Amino acid sequence: MKRHLVKTKDNSYTLFVPELDEHYHSIHGAVQEAEHVFIQAGMLPVAQKKKQFSVLEIGFGTGLNALLTCLSADLHQLEVSYTGLEKYPLQSEEYQKLGYTDVLPQHYPQNKTGPLFETLHQVPWAQYHTIRPGFQLRKLQTDFKNFSEQAAFDLIYYDAFAPSAQANLWTVTRFTSMYKALKTDGVLVTYCVKGEVRRNMQAAGFQVEKLPGPPGKREMARAWKKQCTPGPFKFPCC
Repeated sequence: MKRHLVKTKDNSYTLFVPELDEHYHSIHGAVQEAEHVFIQAGMLPVAQKKKQFSVLEIGFGTGLNALLTCLSADLHQLEVSYTGLEKYPLQSEEYQKLGYTDVLPQHYPQNKTGPLFETLHQVPWAQYHTIRPGFQLRKLQTDFKNFSEQAAFDLIYYDAFAPSAQANLWTVTRFTSMYKALKTDGVLVTYCVKGEVRRNMQAAGFQVEKLPGPPGKREMARAWKKQCTPGPFKFPCC
């Protein structure tokens, strides 16, 4: 898969895939999008209830979401077990050009970011590695449809390419798999909030809410796997 480096509006970089006519992140700001959607709307609300939890990322990609999660875990004294799925891993000459160290929000320790980012990409695949105290990473090189772990995660970052590029990743079938992968009261966050995607999430059993989106996008989605209510009525989560 060919990929080209692109600078976004917050001065951070992303990658562009000509084959799909798709960017890995928002051109309005790669770091701003990741921080807003996955950390502020996903990780930190979960951390208000749990200091130890597990994360599944659909689309490890550039490693930006894993980097921010690792830094946030350290900042808030959390214990995070992180699994990232990626079918087409980046090569060293690609991720070394991304330069996220210089453009992260100020509350993150800038001087530690470069070596940490390298480590996230360099550790071997298919097994857990302790990246730093409080953060374990497991990277799996696999197609998303081949992943079937159940009731294993508290939080899912759904960061696949947009439905316009890969519609098969946004179907009821895919979200049913994500629903099964979550523990009860688990959360899924994604940048995509279009009507068909929301309906597919709801058909899979999720309760879905719209939230304000990152720069350049009006809204995003957060979905919950809620405990079924006993009784004679069949609720969507049942």
